[in-house]
Amino acid sequence: MTTKRSMTVEDHIRQALEFLDHSDREFEAGDELQGSEKLWGAASHAVMAAAKKRGWRFSKYNARVAAVHALAAEKNDDSLFPSFQVARQFHSNFYHDVMEDNDIANGRPVVHTFVHKIIAIAEEPAP
Repeated sequence: MTTKRSMTVEDHIRQALEFLDHSDREFEAGDELQGSEKLWGAASHAVMAAAKKRGWRFSKYNARVAAVHALAAEKNDDSLFPSFQVARQFHSNFYHDVMEDNDIANGRPVVHTFVHKIIAIAEEPAP
């Protein structure tokens, strides 16, 4: 029997960036549902990377929500949680197809910025 190894901080960063790229391609191809899910995946993996770097729990959804709150407090960045909320809207959109075109157009750059901010935090020396 083989076991899957645990993802490293670098693996989560790589996955986040790959999902960002895939998301862009899905949206360009007109698949808003897959684009939405990949965008959420990018945000989620970025948070996992920063949480793992700090030794925080992150495997459950609520732990990632708590990690974003903690990162926002640590970095004194009030934009992090609202940006994460936008990413959560994309996750919901995958299941329910509820986002309007203008919400998607306005939200995508917000999530891209969030992912890059969180990756930068994850790449900093451990606090």
